[in-house]
Amino acid sequence: MGDQKYPWGHSKRYNDFPTFFRSKFNGRVQKVSVDAGFTCPNRDGIKGVGGCTYCNNKTFKPSYCNLEKSITSQVNQGVEFFARKYKSMRFLAYFQAYSNTYAPLENLRELYEEALAHPRVIGLVLATRPDCLEADVLEYLEELSEKVYVMVEFGIESHLNKTLEKINRGHTFQEAVYVLTETRKRKINNCAHLILGLPGETREDFLEQAKSISRLPIDNLKLHQLQIHKGTVLEKQFRNNPEQFNLFSAEEYIELVVDYLELLNPEIVVERFISQAPPEMLIAPHWGLKNFEFVAKVEKRLKERNTWQGRRFINDEL
Repeated sequence: MGDQKYPWGHSKRYNDFPTFFRSKFNGRVQKVSVDAGFTCPNRDGIKGVGGCTYCNNKTFKPSYCNLEKSITSQVNQGVEFFARKYKSMRFLAYFQAYSNTYAPLENLRELYEEALAHPRVIGLVLATRPDCLEADVLEYLEELSEKVYVMVEFGIESHLNKTLEKINRGHTFQEAVYVLTETRKRKINNCAHLILGLPGETREDFLEQAKSISRLPIDNLKLHQLQIHKGTVLEKQFRNNPEQFNLFSAEEYIELVVDYLELLNPEIVVERFISQAPPEMLIAPHWGLKNFEFVAKVEKRLKERNTWQGRRFINDEL
């Protein structure tokens, strides 16, 4: 297809998030992370304790997220940090740590609306689990999304229930299918978060996953490579049985991402390919690549292989 436009309307070889986002909002929009002190049912004893085997939330919280600070204070600090560079930038409050819909509706409403009270905040991004979205919260988010941008980001992690059980996830893939369907039905934006490289899964499983999620009503997709973080159950498992882990080299993962993209529904906006933990938290793998460097390598490989997102996608919805 050379330099001509792809189904998403531009010449990039995948339906990339920055281009989509700038076009949607007609300008620069930045997420600012806030920590509202949530937990999750896999930590508080409802589903389990200790959390998922790979989870250490310190790996993705910016320094300005601090439970001693109010939501307003965190939003102000985040906005101030980015607004120095781009005066006209607008913002989305990103409730990121743990399960940010896991509380009674009256508490959630108060927290979300405190964040939305900032004059430059035009919406919310809510990271949560598929089993943490009650009917009353869904209804509220449906109403809210008629007024502001709302994105609910679901940690799905795998399409295989045996893997979800192994990583102590505490929910099934079927629960993920349900909430993705419900949010789409209510015109609430959604995002699926998946990890490639979980113990016991094979390359065939990852490519089958691409086909499986392509059949679902997903707006955005976040992929990331399995990383072993300090202070997790996965770290202990890795130290005791390293042979059970197949951690990708950067080159192997780039090739897998390109294969995955080929099978992926072209309507799905791809938000990211990798996760970056702070170096002091990371045990393995060490790639020494920043996010933008990895993206450039994927784009180069797509061009070298003369391929693009959805080239092998088969629309076989039931």
